[in-house]
Amino acid sequence: MSSRAEIWSKRGPLRTLARRFGLDRRGIAAVEFAFLAPILLVMYFMTMEASQAIETSKKVARLGSMVADLAGQITNSSTKSDLEGIMKLGQTALLPYARSAPTITITGVQLSSAATPTATVAWSRKMVNGTFSQGLAVGSPVQIPPALAIQNTFLIKVDSSLAYQPVLAWVAGGNNALNLTAFNGITMGESYLLRPRTLTKLDCTDC
Repeated sequence: MSSRAEIWSKRGPLRTLARRFGLDRRGIAAVEFAFLAPILLVMYFMTMEASQAIETSKKVARLGSMVADLAGQITNSSTKSDLEGIMKLGQTALLPYARSAPTITITGVQLSSAATPTATVAWSRKMVNGTFSQGLAVGSPVQIPPALAIQNTFLIKVDSSLAYQPVLAWVAGGNNALNLTAFNGITMGESYLLRPRTLTKLDCTDC
C-alpha cells in the first residue's frame, strides 16, 4: 500500500496543472466574444429593423398626404383614370421599400345641408396591390371630425395603409424565408381629409 507521502507526491503535478489552468487567461476574450456576439448581433438587427419600420411608417403617412394634395389640385371634374394615376404616383413615396404593396382609397365626401350635417360618400376608388376597384359604397356614411362638419361642403378623404414586412423575415420574392409567422405584417395606416383647392365640389364622372 502506498504511503500518504507517495499519494501526495502523485497529486502534486495534478494540482500544479489545475492551478495553471485556472490562472491561464489565454483565449478568454474569444470565449467572451462567443457568448456576447449573438446578443450584440440581435441588438444590431433589431435596432436596424426598428429604424426601418419607423421610416416606412412616415412614408405611409406622406403617401396619404401627397395623394390627398394632388387630388385637391384637380381643376375640373375627375375621372377614374385621373384618380388611379394619382394613386400610382402616390405609392412611389414608399420607395425604396418594396416588400409589400400599399392600399390606397380616395373618397369624395359630401356634407348635407342639415343643421347638423351628415357626411356621405359621393364617389370612391381603391387600389390594392396595384389593382383598382370601387372603394366605399356611394351614399354610405363617413365619420369626420366635428370641426369639418360644415353644411354643403365637400371633402376629399384619403386612406393609406400598408402591411409592413420586416426585412429579417422576408426576402425579395415575398416568401417568409425564416418562417417567422409573428412578423407576417405590421399594419401601418393614415387618413387625411382635405378640401378641393379650386372647386367647391370635385366630381368623378365615371366612378
